[in-house]
Amino acid sequence: MTELSSLAEVSKRVPRAVICLLSALQVHGMTSESPRAVWVLIDRHARTPNVTSPTLEVVRASGRALAHGVETRMIDGVKVSVTTPAKAVADCFRFRRHVGLEVALAALKDYLRKRVGSIDALVDAAHADRIYAFMRPYLEALA
Repeated sequence: MTELSSLAEVSKRVPRAVICLLSALQVHGMTSESPRAVWVLIDRHARTPNVTSPTLEVVRASGRALAHGVETRMIDGVKVSVTTPAKAVADCFRFRRHVGLEVALAALKDYLRKRVGSIDALVDAAHADRIYAFMRPYLEALA
């Protein structure tokens, strides 16, 4: 069992879910905190997963906001769909009411400091999430 085993377990039980937000930041090594729940992104019209353990935090999207920036990783022998680092940061800004603006800003700072991706990838993810106008001043101040 690793600290990411719960992500593999969720991917087995909810195969169409995409690991996102704080859980994706943990996968990419962009946070030192361990989230209290597994954050998943599902289609806007999909049923809420009936999983009691581990605890899930569900956010919804559709279209390009759901499909953009998703990669597959092997965790404990299970294929896990997880958002890319750029998409995880953009999602933190999009869902800032769920995770907090402080978390979004910390994720952006880590993304830029650790250079886990390009600024172009971050801008593309922000456009896909339709959050670029809100995120742009923070990006300009930190970049």
